Amino acid sequence: MKQTQIFLAAALCLAGAAHAADTIKIGALLPLSGGSANMGVSVRDGQRLAVKAINASGGVLGRQLELVELDDEAKPEKASQNMQSLLAKGIVACSCGVNTGVVASYQKDLQAAKVPNVIPASAGTKLTRTYAAASEGNYTFRVQASDTLQAQMMVNYAFAKGYKKIALLSDSTPYGVGGHGDMVAQLASHGMKAVSDATFNLKDTDMTAQLLKAKEAGAQVLLVYGIGPEQGQIATGSVKLGMGLPMIGSWPNAMDSFLSIAGPAADGAVSPQTFVEGAASATGRAFESAYRKEYKRAHIVNPTAAAGGHDAILLIAAAIKQAKSTDGVKIKEALENLAAPVGGAVATYTKPYAKDDHEAIKAGMATMAMWKGGAIVLAPAK
Repeated sequence: MKQTQIFLAAALCLAGAAHAADTIKIGALLPLSGGSANMGVSVRDGQRLAVKAINASGGVLGRQLELVELDDEAKPEKASQNMQSLLAKGIVACSCGVNTGVVASYQKDLQAAKVPNVIPASAGTKLTRTYAAASEGNYTFRVQASDTLQAQMMVNYAFAKGYKKIALLSDSTPYGVGGHGDMVAQLASHGMKAVSDATFNLKDTDMTAQLLKAKEAGAQVLLVYGIGPEQGQIATGSVKLGMGLPMIGSWPNAMDSFLSIAGPAADGAVSPQTFVEGAASATGRAFESAYRKEYKRAHIVNPTAAAGGHDAILLIAAAIKQAKSTDGVKIKEALENLAAPVGGAVATYTKPYAKDDHEAIKAGMATMAMWKGGAIVLAPAK
């Protein structure tokens, strides 16, 4: 009897080990520490929610999903090494990327391994185009509003509000540089140039010089492209200088780190967002409910980042299911030809990608939002 029990225990252990090894591994290389941690952790929150729901429903292809998480610390110089570590763990797809420069540094590794990446947060326009003409195909996808789309929304919103004298401020990161170029191009499409154009660096706390330049040029509004916390310094600096200029920022100004710096000066700051609490869709409301239940929070921390992480996992899972395979080439091809709609937090995605279009978020799917009383709400159209 004892021997039988020993054999049974051994068999159960082996079965458990086989089951653990049989998970479908999805990489999650995100900034979980450092200046971009607010976004990285929010993306991870959304990813974990999606994985939990999918696994509770039986997983994919009869197997459980497993997130393989790694902190990139927002450091491009460590990006390739970190990605090699993920690939060595047997990931079949990625939901990786918050900082444009970091993603750009490991794209070549994913291309070489033929592992698809559905970017949940990084908005750099160039990312989905870098390998657009590659003979092996393009393995970079995105479920976030690109810089080009965000810049278009920001400039259009400024014009809709009647502002003609626009000042541009952008940070010196690849994200800020790309966004700046897109803002300049969008202004040119309206036959306009900025009356003032200035840059700032990460961790800058004094924006006096940049703001005075805008003031002297007679600016009516500030269009700001930056990773987040520094946008808070611009908001407070504008108030201290008695400028009181309206501020339209890129989507990271919806982070709590912006609010913690800007304080009351945050009120009225506008930005493009792919998700705002109080969703109109049933799938969006289900995401909000699941988030509050899981994390015991009254509000979603960085809703756009959390929703992007959540929906990236859903799209990857749908592609694996359709492909009936965990082969990277087949997953990529399935993403480019998704047959069934995917109900996500941001939207119900109907054929979100094509061979020559790896952007899931199209014009009209994002909205302008603003800080009001410590919460992100829909911004008035006029």
